[in-house]
Amino acid sequence: MPELSYKGLAVSNGEMAANNTWLHMLQAGDERQNAELRKQLLEYCHLDTLAMVRILEKMRELAS
Repeated sequence: MPELSYKGLAVSNGEMAANNTWLHMLQAGDERQNAELRKQLLEYCHLDTLAMVRILEKMRELAS
């Protein structure tokens, strides 16, 4: 899905989401910082899920 890009997102890959952002969020005690990290994770997860849906749609199209 070349039209979907992680460029410009604060969290741009799964390793960054799991190993950096999520762990940092668990350890941070600052509610504002956690809210921002949560927002960044949700933006990444939204795009990641959308990409998987588009791939599934393309696979179904090719299988038809």
